[in-house]
Amino acid sequence: MRAERVRRVATILVAYLFLISACTGTQPAGGSSTGSAFAKNADGYADITVEQLAGMLEDKDFTLVNVHIPYEGDLPNTDLSIPFDEIQDHLELLPDKDASIVLYCRSGGMSTSAGKELASLGYTNVMELDGGMRAWTAAGHELVSP
Repeated sequence: MRAERVRRVATILVAYLFLISACTGTQPAGGSSTGSAFAKNADGYADITVEQLAGMLEDKDFTLVNVHIPYEGDLPNTDLSIPFDEIQDHLELLPDKDASIVLYCRSGGMSTSAGKELASLGYTNVMELDGGMRAWTAAGHELVSP
């Protein structure tokens, strides 16, 4: 009887510890639900999917930046348009270096370049939309124009 009780308590304790570690592993420092919840690549920023970004937009707490040139439209709720090759010249427009920033372009090349640049400048919570606007529209989402 005592062994059964010890086993039950141990099982509950293991389940509790698993739940606690799972919950704390997805909540980045500072209370933000974005950013460090995604694994960074070798260049120091995170690649995110259309589905991940669509979910993040439901409770938006990040800066969304279109880095594509020439202009071909925006994703909904875009905050800034900064040409990818001028990102380092417009850092004053961006939030603090630890704030969540999501970059996108038409297909991913320009936002990859901008993501690498920001990561090299010390920005720690940069994300880049894999496939860019093309992936966004292929998934059934629409672009907006100013």
